[in-house]
Amino acid sequence: MNDINGSFGKGSVTRLGSAGGALVETFPSGCLTLDLALGGGLPTGRIVEIFGPESSGKTTLALHAIAEKLGGNAMLVDAEHAFDPAYSKALGVDVENLIVCQPDHGEMALESNISFLVCMFIGVYYGNPEVTSGGIALKFFASVRLEIRSTGKIKSVKGDEEIGVRVRVRVQKSKVTLSTSESLLHP
Repeated sequence: MNDINGSFGKGSVTRLGSAGGALVETFPSGCLTLDLALGGGLPTGRIVEIFGPESSGKTTLALHAIAEKLGGNAMLVDAEHAFDPAYSKALGVDVENLIVCQPDHGEMALESNISFLVCMFIGVYYGNPEVTSGGIALKFFASVRLEIRSTGKIKSVKGDEEIGVRVRVRVQKSKVTLSTSESLLHP
């Protein structure tokens, strides 16, 4: 163990009994029902993939999570090249300190040596809409994969204008909680 820790850094290998349970730190997603479905929130320092059809709330969910980062660093990998600083600021994101990466391809984002929260959202579909673009690397590296779908529009009290979108989020993969579940929310 000492040799491995010497080569790769202290804590690279440890006895499970001395790891203190090896709990994964989480932070709020911005939606309590989603946090409950995730077993406490989004994992810190892990890759989270948010995918679904256009206009389903992917960007809004990612930005709410970034606004909740609790003082840590956040990096947004914007594979769609659709980042809007004004909208982000309106949702509470500290745009002055946000790190934004707009890669030409997904592998570029995954090869970046980062230790921050990474919010991935790849919203462009080719072929089967249940399959995300970018190959299998993102599915493999992501600790959490969230599938988001619009379930309807939210109308004003008068009913004359649409003021939001009601969505369903399905935890399709989680390396940090035991089960997959669904959550209804209005981002």
